[in-house]
Amino acid sequence: MVTAVAVAAALVLAGCVATAVRRRFVVVTVRGESMLPTFTDGQRVLVRRCAVAAVAPGDVVVFADPRDADRDRLEAERERLVAAGVPALPPPPWRGSEWLVKRAAAVPGDPVPRAAVPALAEVDHDVVPAGALVVLGDNAARSDDSRRYGYVAANRLVGRVLRTLS
Repeated sequence: MVTAVAVAAALVLAGCVATAVRRRFVVVTVRGESMLPTFTDGQRVLVRRCAVAAVAPGDVVVFADPRDADRDRLEAERERLVAAGVPALPPPPWRGSEWLVKRAAAVPGDPVPRAAVPALAEVDHDVVPAGALVVLGDNAARSDDSRRYGYVAANRLVGRVLRTLS
């Protein structure tokens, strides 16, 4: 009886530890050539979930594709119309949100890198605002990044890459 209780307690503890680890860390597969030569297509990296305050320029980060923010906005508007009784088309078949891997070029409080990031050349402020990141792929010729879409909202940040796994 005592052994069964000890085994059950150990299993519960192991489950709690596994859940805590999954909430803190995630494994992400790099897709594409935007981070060559640092990472190759298909390589897996270990990511520690974190807030933007834990990111420094030069860190490699993972974030939800900022272009999905348009999808979120459009879906919220569609739901608002339906709730108001306005007939609306069914939602389009969105692809799943993608996580992207890039290098943090500037974090809140850093100077806006206008020369390196054409999308930010005309902003009316001199420092990266709170709640924003500037991210760049290591392979500029093959990277869709802040050079094209500007800031990445901090709420899209998943975490910081700790190491490669494969």
